[in-house]
Amino acid sequence: MTGHVDTTLDDAAAVFDGERRRLFGIAYRMLGSAAEAEDVVQETWVRWQTTDRSVVVNPQAFLTTTATRLAINVLQSARSRREAYVGPWLPEPVDTSEDPTLGAERAEALDVALLVLLERLTPTERAAYVLREAFDYSYPEIARIVGASPTNTRQLVSRARKHLSSERRNAVSTTERRALLEAFLAAARVGDVERLESLFAENVVTRADSNGTAKHVARVAVTGRTKVARVLSSFAEIFWAGITTRPIEVNGAEGMAMERDGELVGILAVTASAEGLHELMWQLNPEKIDPFRRARAGRAAPEGSTGSATPGPSATPRS
Repeated sequence: MTGHVDTTLDDAAAVFDGERRRLFGIAYRMLGSAAEAEDVVQETWVRWQTTDRSVVVNPQAFLTTTATRLAINVLQSARSRREAYVGPWLPEPVDTSEDPTLGAERAEALDVALLVLLERLTPTERAAYVLREAFDYSYPEIARIVGASPTNTRQLVSRARKHLSSERRNAVSTTERRALLEAFLAAARVGDVERLESLFAENVVTRADSNGTAKHVARVAVTGRTKVARVLSSFAEIFWAGITTRPIEVNGAEGMAMERDGELVGILAVTASAEGLHELMWQLNPEKIDPFRRARAGRAAPEGSTGSATPGPSATPRS
C-alpha cells in the first residue's frame, strides 16, 4: 500500500519526530499559545500511538488533520475561558532566532499583531488561513483537513484574507523599526509626552497582557496618540524602575526584552509604518513569558546538557 508505515512504536516515533515542528507551528498559529500548542502536539502523539497505523496511507496527512482538528476544538472552548481573562489578551511570544518560520513554509501568521487579528476569525477560518498562507496546503488538502468542500475552503481563506488585510499596516525596514523602538524606549523611560506623541501614529494602541498580575499598567487597551502618551507617562517612573532592556527576536521580528536583576519580566512587540508606531504589545504575564525564557535558556545550554531547541517542552514524544 502506498505510504504504508511500519507499526512498531520506534517507527511511529521516528515518523512523528519528523513532523513535530510543523505540527507545533500549525497549532501555535491557531492558538497563540505555546503551552496549548504543545498540548495539542502531545495529544496528537497519543492518538498516533494508539491508532491502527497499518491502515494509514499518508502519515503526514493523518497527523496534520489530527492536530488541526484538536486545535479547532481548543479554540472553540478557549473563547469562554478568555471572557474571564483580566485585561487585554495577547499571544504567548516565541523565540524565532533559530527558526524564523517556526516549522512553516513561510513566516506568515506568526507576528504578534497578526495573531491578535486572527482571534477575530472563526476557528475554521483560522485553520484554513494558517494552512494556506503559512504552510502552502492546497485547497483540496485543506478541505479534507477541516471537513469542508474545496469551494467553501476557498471562501474561508478569502474571507480571512479580506478581514486581515483591512487592518494590517505597511511594515518598515528593520533599521527603521529598531530606531523607532530605541527612540520610544528613551522617551517612555522619562515620560516625555511630546516626544512620545511624535513617534506614534494617530490611532496608536497599547495593550498590556498580565492577566491582572502587573501593577502600574492599564488593564484596558488604550487608543489614540495623546491618550497613549499620557498613560505611559503617568506610569513611567514606577514601571521602569530597575528595568533594563535589550533587543531580542520575537515571533520573527525584533522586539525588546525587559529584565529586572537579570530575569526576563516582560516582552515588548510593536507594529510600525511610515506613520510611526501603530501598536505596542506588552507581554507581562509570567505564565506566558516562561516558555520563551525556557526556550532561550535551552539554546544557551552547553553541549551535552538537557536543554531543548524546540519551542515549549521536550522535543521528543512523551508517552
